[in-house]
Amino acid sequence: MITAAEAPPRAGAAWGGLGAVAAGVAALLLAVSGRYGYHRDELYFLRAGREPAFGYVDQPPFTPLVARAMDALLPGSLTGLRLPSVLVSALVVLLTGLIARELGAGRGAQLLAAASMGVSAVLLAVGHLLSTTTFDLLAWTALSWLLVRALRDGGPIWLAVGAVAGLALQNKAQPLVLLAGVLVGILLAGPRGALAARWPWLGAAVALAIWAPHLAWQAANGFPVLTLSAAIAGGSSGSSEPWYLFLPFQLVLVSPLLVPVWALGWWRLARDPALRTWRAFAVAYLLAAALFLVTGGKPYYMAGFFPVLLAAGAPAVAAWARRGARRVRSGLLVAALALSLAMSAVLMLPLVPAEDLARTPIPDINYDAGETVGWPEFAATIADVHARLPAGERVAVLTSNYGEAGAVDRFLPALAPAHSGHNAYWTWGPPPEETDTLIVVGMDEAPLRRWFGRVELAARIDNGLGLDNDEQGEPVFVARDRRVPWSELWPQLRHIG
Repeated sequence: MITAAEAPPRAGAAWGGLGAVAAGVAALLLAVSGRYGYHRDELYFLRAGREPAFGYVDQPPFTPLVARAMDALLPGSLTGLRLPSVLVSALVVLLTGLIARELGAGRGAQLLAAASMGVSAVLLAVGHLLSTTTFDLLAWTALSWLLVRALRDGGPIWLAVGAVAGLALQNKAQPLVLLAGVLVGILLAGPRGALAARWPWLGAAVALAIWAPHLAWQAANGFPVLTLSAAIAGGSSGSSEPWYLFLPFQLVLVSPLLVPVWALGWWRLARDPALRTWRAFAVAYLLAAALFLVTGGKPYYMAGFFPVLLAAGAPAVAAWARRGARRVRSGLLVAALALSLAMSAVLMLPLVPAEDLARTPIPDINYDAGETVGWPEFAATIADVHARLPAGERVAVLTSNYGEAGAVDRFLPALAPAHSGHNAYWTWGPPPEETDTLIVVGMDEAPLRRWFGRVELAARIDNGLGLDNDEQGEPVFVARDRRVPWSELWPQLRHIG
C-alpha cells in the first residue's frame, strides 16, 4: 500500500465517453451476432449445459451453465446465446478505461485505452462467440482492475479480488497464471508490504472456497486438465500455433498499429517511478509469456494482459498527441484506431458473405470463421443418410469430435443424443447396446471394419461453400453387426484434446 502523496492523482472517470465506446462495441457485436452460424464449441456447450456437473474433462462448469441458461431464456436463438458475450465485451472496454483512471490517466487517455481495447482483434473475435475465452478475458480485466486498487489501497478490496478469482477459476484455470505472476512480481519488485496484511490471504481463502467444488472434481477424476494441456501443447487444437509464432502473434492480438500503446504501457509499468506500485504486472507479463511459450500455450492466452497494458500506455500516447503538431498527431491516432477497427472487424467478424469466405484469406487468419459455417449442411447430410435406412432400425450417431456430436444434438433431435469419444462426450456414454445401426461421422474406415461386420460409405460432408474447414470432405459410414460389446469398445474411442 502506498500513501496518497505517492499515488498518481486520479482524474474523474469519463463515464459518458467510456459508456459510449462500450455501447458502440456492443452494438457492433449484436448487429452481426446472428450471421454465419454456431461455432463447434457453442454446440458443445449447449449439450454440456444439459449435463450439469462440477466440471468436465476440458473445462469448469461456468460457460456450459451460461449456455444452458440462455437457451432456456431464448430457445434456439443464436443471437440470444451470444448476448452474454456482447455484454462481457462492453464491460471489458469499460473496465480498461477505469484501469487507466486508477493508473492516473485523464479522461482523454481513459477513452484512448478503452477505444484501443474496443477495436482490438482479440476482443471482437471472442466477443462474437460464446466461449470460455470471452469470460476469461473479462476475468483477467476485472482482476487487473481490482489488483491495481488493492496494491494501492490495501484492505477489504482483496476480498473482492478473491471472489472474482474464485468465479474466474470456475470458467478456466488460466487466471492462476495472472495471480501467480503478480504474486511473484510483488515479491521481486514490490510492494512487498501488501502481503504483510491479512487481507490478501483472506482473499485467497475466498477464492479457494469458491473454486473448491471444481478442484475436488478434478482430483476425483485424475486431473484431466493436465491431459488436456498436454494435448493442446502437442497441437491438437485447431487454434494452436507453432511455438515460434507465439511472440509474433502478440503484435496482432490488439492491432499492429496499436502496438506502441501497450508496449509503452509495459515499459511504464516496468520503469516509470509513478507506476512503481504496479511493477508486478510488468514482471507477471514476462513470466506468463515465458510459461506459455515453454508449455505450448496458445498465443491468445496472453490477451488478458492487454487491458492493463493499454491502460498504462494510453496516458503517454495521449500526451504525445497533445505535443508539437497536435492536429497531425491526433489525426494519426484517430486513423490508427479507425484502421484497426476496420481490419479487426473484417477479419474477426462475419462481415464477408459466407459464400465468398473460401475466396478470402480470412479462414487462414481466423480459424474460428471457418468453424461457424456448414453445420446445417452437415446435419442435412446425416438426415439424408438416416432417411435411406430401412424403417424400424434402431439407429445412433457416432462422431469423431464434439462439434459434430453437438450439431446432431442441436439440429437433429430425432437422432439425439449423439455419441462421441471426444472430451466430455465420452463421459456421457456409448450408444445403447440394442442399437442395430450406427451412422459414423469422420472416423477412419480401418478400425470400423475391425469393430463391425458391415461398413458402408454412405456420404461425404460438403458445406456447399467450397470451404476447407474441419468437416469438409469427411466420410459418413453406416456400420452394422458390431463384433464387441460397448464395454470393450468405448474405452478405445476416448480422446482428449
